[in-house]
Amino acid sequence: MQHILDAIQAGDTAAGDFATLEIPDHYRAATVHKDEAGIFEGIATKEKDPRKSLHVEDVALPELGPGEALVAVMASAINYNTVWTSIFEPVSTFGFLERYGRLSPLTKRHDLPYHVVGSDLSGVVLRTGPGVTRWQPGTEVVAHCLSVELEDPDGHDDTMLDPQQRIWGFETNFGGLAHVALVKANQLMPKPAHLTWEEAASPGLVNCTAYRQLVSKNGGDMKQGDNVLIWGASGGLGGFATQYALNGGATPVCVVSNEEKAEICRSMGAKLIINRSEEGYRFWKDEHTQDPKEWKRLGAKIRELTGGEDIDIVFEHPGRETFGASVYVTRKGGTITTCASTSGYMHEYDNRYLWMNLKRIISSHFANYRESWEANRLIAKGKIHPTLSKTYALDDVGQAALDVHQNAHQGKVGVLCLAPTEGLGVRDHEMREQHLEAINRFRGV
Repeated sequence: MQHILDAIQAGDTAAGDFATLEIPDHYRAATVHKDEAGIFEGIATKEKDPRKSLHVEDVALPELGPGEALVAVMASAINYNTVWTSIFEPVSTFGFLERYGRLSPLTKRHDLPYHVVGSDLSGVVLRTGPGVTRWQPGTEVVAHCLSVELEDPDGHDDTMLDPQQRIWGFETNFGGLAHVALVKANQLMPKPAHLTWEEAASPGLVNCTAYRQLVSKNGGDMKQGDNVLIWGASGGLGGFATQYALNGGATPVCVVSNEEKAEICRSMGAKLIINRSEEGYRFWKDEHTQDPKEWKRLGAKIRELTGGEDIDIVFEHPGRETFGASVYVTRKGGTITTCASTSGYMHEYDNRYLWMNLKRIISSHFANYRESWEANRLIAKGKIHPTLSKTYALDDVGQAALDVHQNAHQGKVGVLCLAPTEGLGVRDHEMREQHLEAINRFRGV
């Protein structure tokens, strides 16, 4: 792969030259193995160690099909779905690959005894399959993680409703934590020119998810003046939600777990902060019983901060631990938007507070191509800023996943793939200076 890296580093290689570059028949990738799906049986979730299940090894280059592209991956990032894959929870992802493999002879490629993981990338197009006209070899790109077949009518109003909608690198094979990735061409978007490879790779999944969940008409449909409760407001997902709230004229009420994370929110411009470690909320008395008094205490704290107003939209992603409280504190007629469930997916809440107060729960799962494009455009225009807490080499992907599993990060955790060092890939240096000023504010520099 060195000759491909050299061509990318040169920065002036023509599309025709890229199209003739030889692509090796094997490449390095982070994988999990089907025959190891039971290695964590009997072990508590938090004690499962991704370093034991994630392997970095050579795998065969997949066949390129119609409407697809092979991308040289300069950098990728860790998302919680990679953690789930690595600990085989809530189910082994090999079931996804087996079902996808039954769809057609072409999708059979994905049903393998190993799974190349990763749902983010920045890199350069190497090859495109039949029918691809927009993207040329040599184009610098990022990829969103929505994979759709678009052969059913249901997907043509909102591609997230396509019956064959999948998350690339989680429910499909050949993901982004690798030197090469296989994507559908309609996953590709222009790489923001002012970002490094690792910065450009980091926002994809969480930025698009936050955009749909909070801003889009398919999610919270946020408007100016809304009070938005954001759980984990300094993290990979919540940090983007905080920026979108501030950017869109809403008022974020940021819930964080310590003072360091509170400072990150303040540096982004948020003023209303709830530090859970200081407040000591215990929404569950025990494993089976919630405490409504703690919901009420949270609601009182919110009204204290907002001058007596309740929450219009709750940006929900912790799940089981917080969902009862989220439903309770939302104003009459308000909205709880939910994606993921990092603390558990069996949610419990008191339906009286939902039904009698005309509140709505809206499910949100990633984003369609249009929403992803808009979210990426806002980054390219310098309106939204990705933040990385740390970047690892591909060989250390297990430790990177462990960081996310243990919540030992404060933004996205990046992974260098083909990029030899951090800091490469910036093309627009003027906008870069503006970006660095914003990031330094976030970091309190």
